[in-house]
Amino acid sequence: MQEVSEKRTIPIPEEVREAYRLWRPTPLVRARRLEKKLKTPARIYYKYEGVSPTGSHKPNTAVPQAYYNMRQGVERLTTETGAGQWGSALAFAGSLFGLGVEVYMVRVSYEQKPYRKVMMRLFGAEVVPSPSTRTEVGRKILERDPDTPGSLGIAISEAIERCLSQENTRYSLGSLLNHVLMHQTITGQEAAEQLRMADDYPDTIIGCVGGGSNFAGLAYPFLRDRFRGASPKETRFIAVESTACPSISRGEYLYDHGDTGRMTPLIKMFTVGHEFIPEPIHAGGLRYHGMAPSLSALVRDRLVEPRAYDQVEALSAAAMFARAEGLVPAPETAHAIKAVMDEATRCRETGEERTILMLMSGHGLLDMAAYEALLEGKLKPFQLPQTVIDENLSSLKRLYPFA
Repeated sequence: MQEVSEKRTIPIPEEVREAYRLWRPTPLVRARRLEKKLKTPARIYYKYEGVSPTGSHKPNTAVPQAYYNMRQGVERLTTETGAGQWGSALAFAGSLFGLGVEVYMVRVSYEQKPYRKVMMRLFGAEVVPSPSTRTEVGRKILERDPDTPGSLGIAISEAIERCLSQENTRYSLGSLLNHVLMHQTITGQEAAEQLRMADDYPDTIIGCVGGGSNFAGLAYPFLRDRFRGASPKETRFIAVESTACPSISRGEYLYDHGDTGRMTPLIKMFTVGHEFIPEPIHAGGLRYHGMAPSLSALVRDRLVEPRAYDQVEALSAAAMFARAEGLVPAPETAHAIKAVMDEATRCRETGEERTILMLMSGHGLLDMAAYEALLEGKLKPFQLPQTVIDENLSSLKRLYPFA
C-alpha cells in the first residue's frame, strides 16, 4: 500500500521508531577541514549515515520492511545484495524482529568483501554467492558462463525464485521502489531540521546513485520544498553514478525488468538493459542496470542532473576526504565526494559562497582492498563501452518493441 499510496505522509510505527533510536538521529557535519584544504568559500555539510549498526543508510528501510513482514506473520525474507550493505542491513533488521533472512550476494562482491558476508552471518542470515546452483535462473547462467562475476539483476532473480518456492516467505528490496525511497527520506527530513538549527539551506544537494534510494532519501524532502514553492533557494540536485554502470547518464528511459531473469514487472526507468553484467569495480552498490522510476522521471524532466565518475577519480577524492576529515568513505559515497569537490572547486574559482549538502552513505572500514589497490596504483578506471549498452538495449527493444 505504501508503494502506491497517494498520502502526503505516512506515520512511522512506534516499534520502528524504537529501533531507529539505536542510531537516529544521525549527525550532520560541517566539513570545515575539507573546505580549508580545497580553499573554497563553499560550506560543505555531510549527513553521516555510517553510525548505523551496519554502517550505512540501508537500515532506514530494512527495519520497517522487516517490521511490517513480522506483523503479517511472515517467517523468512529473501533478498539480494551487491557490496553487502543492503544484505547486512536486512540481516540486522531480521534479527530484531525474529525473521530468517536468505541473501544472494553478487559473486564478485562475495569474493572481494568477505567481511560483509561475516557481518550478515553474525546477524543470523544465510549468504549465498550469486549466481548459485540453488535456483533454475542461477543454474542456467552458470551453464552458459561458469566464470561469471554475477550481477544484481541475477541476484534479484534468484532471491525472487527462492521466495516463490518457499512457504511463508517474502522478497525484500533495498532500493528502486517507492516505499524504499520513502523510508529513506528520514535522512533528508533530519538534515532539513539540522540545517535550520545552523540557519542554512542547501544550494546544491549531491548523492551517489545505484538504484537511487541514497540520493532520493536526502533530496526528496528538499524537492518537496521546491514543488510547494517553499524553497528559499534555486537548489540544484546532482545524482552521481559510476562510469562502469551509467544508467542515467548514458542509458535510455525505457520499460525494462528489474532483474535478469525477467521475473519482475516491467518498470519505466533509465536502464542499460537487464542483461547487463558489470565489471568487478569496488563500488558494488553502484552496479545496478536500472534506476528508481521516480528518480528516472526527475532526470528525464531535468530536475535532477546526472553525473558519472570512474572508480579511480572517485576513490582518489575519497582518499583526500579521509586525510582532511578523518573518515574513510565507502566506495559508493566516494563518487558523491568527487562531485562535491568539483562543485567546491568551482566556487573557489567563481567566489560563490554556496552551501553544498551530501549524504555520506556509509563507512569504508570493510573496503580496504579498494583503497589498497588505489595506493598501490593497481586500481584501473573503467567506462562501460557504448557498444555494450547499445547491444543490451537493442535486445530489450526486440523483446518489447513498445519499450
